Amino acid sequence: MNHIVTVQEAVTAFAEWLEPTDAELDEIEREAPLINAELELLDVQIALLDRPVTETDTRRLRRAHRKVLATRLAVTNQAASVSEAAA
Repeated sequence: MNHIVTVQEAVTAFAEWLEPTDAELDEIEREAPLINAELELLDVQIALLDRPVTETDTRRLRRAHRKVLATRLAVTNQAASVSEAAA
């Protein structure tokens, strides 16, 4: 009879180097507003896939797109100011 054996160590072991560093977590936190804005834009785009686009839908799409651009600019400027302060 053949026994099925799991590789317990490979399944449950979690090396510390797999965890994100504090710097990576800070970067994710700085980019969170942009991620949220991009998700809102994606939600609008998905909603418009299977129906005719109305004027209100067009405004929602433009507003979501402008929010992504403004947030991207703010995140970029914030990252630049942080890198200048560190230098």
